[in-house]
Amino acid sequence: MYKLAIFDLDGTLADSLRDLADAVNIALKEFGYPTHTVEAYKYFVGNGAIKLCERALPEDKRNEAEIKRLLDRFGEYYGTHCFDHTAPYAGMPETVKRLTEAGVVCAVASNKPDDFSQLVVEKLYGSGLFALVRGKREGVPTKPAPDIVYSILADLDITAEETVFVGDSCVDVQTAHNSGLPCIGCDWGFRGEAELKANGCEIIAYKPEELFQLITAAV
Repeated sequence: MYKLAIFDLDGTLADSLRDLADAVNIALKEFGYPTHTVEAYKYFVGNGAIKLCERALPEDKRNEAEIKRLLDRFGEYYGTHCFDHTAPYAGMPETVKRLTEAGVVCAVASNKPDDFSQLVVEKLYGSGLFALVRGKREGVPTKPAPDIVYSILADLDITAEETVFVGDSCVDVQTAHNSGLPCIGCDWGFRGEAELKANGCEIIAYKPEELFQLITAAV
């Protein structure tokens, strides 16, 4: 059994795509730019809010000042609308609860800004299930850099050999590989099985309930 399971947030624990898309689209529309379908945002998210806003802008407008302007308006709107549609994936709260009851320490590593990460996890999962929630912080590289994982391992005093990473995208698979961790891919998330396997993820869960067996049965 793994001692620690580190979960991605958006697309793994939280079905948050529509609220993210709506917040960026509101900002784009206000600034006179074309908006995008919710489906398109599956490929905009994953590398943090700055990269999300950069990808949403027209290519000829992706300068630092305009990205910041869009980012600020996105954050302002998202801060008061991040639970309009966002919910935990069906079966995930129960699965995380079963894991903690079995003795697995659970943590969150997200590229979502740290304050939003804390807010979303608290709202959707309460305060007792995750030992540590870590989002994007100033001066710390975003996933797939391993820094966020290393900080979680250090703070919880658990080794990489005792840990598994759980996520739904190529960013998560690459984060696991860069951190020296095995990865369990979540087919229900934003990207799906094909992308996970193409990036070297060998273990796929097709529904949240499967995670319990995959994590607790591992050597």
